Amino acid sequence: MVNKIWFFFIVTGILVAGIRGEIGDMTAALLDSADKGVTVAFGLVSILTFWLGIMKLIEKSGLLSIIVKVMRPIAKFLFPDVPAEHPAMSSILMNMSANMLGMGSAATPLGLKAMEQLQSLNNDKNTASDAMCTFLALNTSSLTLIPTTVIALRVATGSTNPTATVATTIMATFCSTVVAITVDKICRKIYRGR
Repeated sequence: MVNKIWFFFIVTGILVAGIRGEIGDMTAALLDSADKGVTVAFGLVSILTFWLGIMKLIEKSGLLSIIVKVMRPIAKFLFPDVPAEHPAMSSILMNMSANMLGMGSAATPLGLKAMEQLQSLNNDKNTASDAMCTFLALNTSSLTLIPTTVIALRVATGSTNPTATVATTIMATFCSTVVAITVDKICRKIYRGR
Protein backbone atom coordinates (compact mmCIF):
# COMPACT_ATOMS: atom_id res chain seq x y z
CA MET A 1 0.00 0.00 0.00
CA VAL A 2 2.79 2.45 0.90
CA ASN A 3 4.48 1.74 -2.43
CA LYS A 4 1.28 2.70 -4.24
CA ILE A 5 1.04 5.95 -2.29
CA TRP A 6 4.64 6.87 -3.13
CA PHE A 7 4.10 5.91 -6.76
CA PHE A 8 1.05 8.20 -6.84
CA PHE A 9 3.06 11.10 -5.35
CA ILE A 10 5.91 10.63 -7.82
CA VAL A 11 3.68 10.38 -10.89
CA THR A 12 1.56 13.34 -9.74
CA GLY A 13 4.70 15.42 -9.14
CA ILE A 14 6.06 14.63 -12.59
CA LEU A 15 2.72 15.41 -14.25
CA VAL A 16 2.31 18.72 -12.41
CA ALA A 17 5.91 19.72 -13.21
CA GLY A 18 5.31 18.82 -16.88
CA ILE A 19 2.07 20.78 -17.06
CA ARG A 20 3.66 23.84 -15.45
CA GLY A 21 6.77 23.55 -17.64
CA GLU A 22 9.09 23.05 -14.66
CA ILE A 23 10.62 19.66 -15.55
CA GLY A 24 14.10 21.25 -15.56
CA ASP A 25 13.59 22.59 -12.02
CA MET A 26 12.32 19.19 -10.89
CA THR A 27 15.34 17.43 -12.38
CA ALA A 28 17.70 19.88 -10.65
CA ALA A 29 15.89 19.37 -7.34
CA LEU A 30 16.05 15.57 -7.73
CA LEU A 31 19.78 15.64 -8.43
CA ASP A 32 20.39 18.07 -5.55
CA SER A 33 18.40 15.85 -3.18
CA ALA A 34 20.29 12.76 -4.32
CA ASP A 35 23.59 14.57 -3.75
CA LYS A 36 22.53 15.61 -0.24
CA GLY A 37 21.32 12.07 0.46
CA VAL A 38 24.71 10.60 -0.42
CA THR A 39 26.52 13.23 1.68
CA VAL A 40 24.31 12.56 4.72
CA ALA A 41 24.64 8.79 4.27
CA PHE A 42 28.44 8.94 4.23
CA GLY A 43 28.39 11.24 7.25
CA LEU A 44 26.14 8.78 9.05
CA VAL A 45 28.40 5.84 8.23
CA SER A 46 31.36 7.44 9.97
CA ILE A 47 29.37 8.61 12.98
CA LEU A 48 27.46 5.35 13.40
CA THR A 49 30.72 3.43 13.06
CA PHE A 50 32.11 5.54 15.89
CA TRP A 51 29.05 4.90 18.09
CA LEU A 52 29.04 1.18 17.29
CA GLY A 53 32.67 1.14 18.40
CA ILE A 54 31.69 2.93 21.61
CA MET A 55 28.91 0.36 22.09
CA LYS A 56 31.47 -2.44 21.67
CA LEU A 57 33.72 -0.75 24.25
CA ILE A 58 30.76 -0.43 26.63
CA GLU A 59 30.03 -4.11 26.11
CA LYS A 60 33.68 -5.21 26.55
CA SER A 61 34.20 -2.99 29.62
CA GLY A 62 31.31 -4.65 31.41
CA LEU A 63 29.16 -1.51 31.57
CA LEU A 64 26.48 -3.18 29.48
CA SER A 65 26.30 -6.09 31.92
CA ILE A 66 25.95 -3.59 34.78
CA ILE A 67 23.07 -1.90 32.93
CA VAL A 68 21.49 -5.33 32.37
CA LYS A 69 21.80 -6.16 36.11
CA VAL A 70 20.23 -2.84 37.08
CA MET A 71 17.36 -3.40 34.65
CA ARG A 72 16.71 -7.05 35.60
CA PRO A 73 14.14 -6.19 38.37
CA ILE A 74 12.26 -3.93 35.95
CA ALA A 75 12.24 -6.70 33.35
CA LYS A 76 10.96 -9.23 35.92
CA PHE A 77 8.08 -6.85 36.71
CA LEU A 78 7.27 -6.23 33.04
CA PHE A 79 7.64 -9.87 31.98
CA PRO A 80 6.40 -12.01 34.88
CA ASP A 81 5.70 -14.99 32.58
CA VAL A 82 9.30 -15.18 31.31
CA PRO A 83 11.62 -17.25 33.51
CA ALA A 84 14.51 -15.11 34.82
CA GLU A 85 17.19 -17.42 33.43
CA HIS A 86 15.54 -18.04 30.04
CA PRO A 87 17.55 -16.77 27.02
CA ALA A 88 14.58 -14.56 26.08
CA MET A 89 15.11 -12.50 29.24
CA SER A 90 18.76 -11.90 28.31
CA SER A 91 17.78 -10.85 24.79
CA ILE A 92 15.08 -8.54 26.16
CA LEU A 93 17.54 -6.92 28.57
CA MET A 94 20.21 -6.51 25.90
CA ASN A 95 17.63 -4.98 23.54
CA MET A 96 16.43 -2.57 26.21
CA SER A 97 20.03 -1.59 27.01
CA ALA A 98 20.91 -1.01 23.36
CA ASN A 99 17.77 1.11 22.90
CA MET A 100 18.59 3.14 26.01
CA LEU A 101 22.01 3.87 24.55
CA GLY A 102 20.38 4.98 21.29
CA MET A 103 21.73 2.09 19.28
CA GLY A 104 18.58 1.12 17.40
CA SER A 105 20.58 -0.65 14.71
CA ALA A 106 22.24 -2.84 17.36
CA ALA A 107 18.93 -3.32 19.20
CA THR A 108 17.04 -4.63 16.16
CA PRO A 109 18.72 -8.06 15.90
CA LEU A 110 18.44 -8.44 19.68
CA GLY A 111 14.73 -7.61 19.48
CA LEU A 112 14.16 -10.15 16.71
CA LYS A 113 16.02 -12.77 18.74
CA ALA A 114 13.96 -11.91 21.83
CA MET A 115 10.70 -12.33 19.88
CA GLU A 116 11.88 -15.66 18.52
CA GLN A 117 12.73 -16.85 22.03
CA LEU A 118 9.46 -15.51 23.44
CA GLN A 119 7.64 -17.46 20.73
CA SER A 120 9.31 -20.64 22.03
CA LEU A 121 7.61 -19.97 25.39
CA ASN A 122 4.26 -19.25 23.75
CA ASN A 123 1.62 -22.01 24.09
CA ASP A 124 -0.57 -20.65 21.29
CA LYS A 125 1.75 -20.25 18.29
CA ASN A 126 -0.94 -18.37 16.29
CA THR A 127 -1.45 -15.60 18.86
CA ALA A 128 1.10 -13.27 20.43
CA SER A 129 1.66 -13.92 24.12
CA ASP A 130 1.34 -11.23 26.80
CA ALA A 131 5.14 -11.04 27.01
CA MET A 132 5.41 -10.59 23.24
CA CYS A 133 2.86 -7.75 23.29
CA THR A 134 4.60 -6.06 26.20
CA PHE A 135 7.97 -6.40 24.50
CA LEU A 136 6.62 -4.96 21.26
CA ALA A 137 5.14 -1.97 23.11
CA LEU A 138 8.34 -1.44 25.08
CA ASN A 139 10.62 -1.84 22.07
CA THR A 140 8.50 0.49 19.94
CA SER A 141 8.45 3.25 22.55
CA SER A 142 12.07 2.55 23.64
CA LEU A 143 13.34 4.85 26.36
CA THR A 144 16.49 6.51 24.99
CA LEU A 145 19.11 8.15 27.20
CA ILE A 146 21.71 8.82 24.49
CA PRO A 147 20.06 9.44 21.08
CA THR A 148 23.13 8.53 19.03
CA THR A 149 21.30 8.21 15.71
CA VAL A 150 19.67 11.64 16.09
CA ILE A 151 23.01 13.16 17.09
CA ALA A 152 24.62 11.49 14.07
CA LEU A 153 21.95 12.87 11.72
CA ARG A 154 22.33 16.35 13.17
CA VAL A 155 26.13 16.23 12.80
CA ALA A 156 25.84 14.90 9.24
CA THR A 157 23.53 17.76 8.26
CA GLY A 158 25.82 20.41 9.75
CA SER A 159 24.07 21.24 13.03
CA THR A 160 26.00 23.69 15.21
CA ASN A 161 24.65 22.02 18.37
CA PRO A 162 23.91 18.37 17.56
CA THR A 163 23.25 17.42 21.20
CA ALA A 164 20.59 20.12 21.72
CA THR A 165 17.78 17.56 21.51
CA VAL A 166 19.13 15.14 24.15
CA ALA A 167 17.00 16.43 27.05
CA THR A 168 13.80 16.54 24.99
CA THR A 169 14.53 13.07 23.58
CA ILE A 170 14.92 11.64 27.07
CA MET A 171 11.69 13.30 28.20
CA ALA A 172 9.73 12.26 25.09
CA THR A 173 10.93 8.65 25.13
CA PHE A 174 10.31 8.40 28.88
CA CYS A 175 6.72 9.58 28.34
CA SER A 176 6.21 7.25 25.38
CA THR A 177 7.54 4.29 27.37
CA VAL A 178 5.28 5.03 30.36
CA VAL A 179 2.27 5.37 28.05
CA ALA A 180 3.15 2.15 26.17
CA ILE A 181 3.49 0.14 29.38
CA THR A 182 0.32 1.65 30.87
CA VAL A 183 -1.76 0.99 27.75
CA ASP A 184 -0.34 -2.55 27.53
CA LYS A 185 -1.37 -3.28 31.14
CA ILE A 186 -4.82 -1.68 30.71
CA CYS A 187 -5.54 -3.54 27.46
CA ARG A 188 -4.45 -6.79 29.05
CA LYS A 189 -6.88 -6.27 31.97
CA ILE A 190 -9.71 -5.37 29.59
CA TYR A 191 -9.00 -8.42 27.41
CA ARG A 192 -8.87 -10.76 30.41
CA GLY A 193 -12.07 -9.22 31.78
CA ARG A 194 -14.10 -10.49 28.82
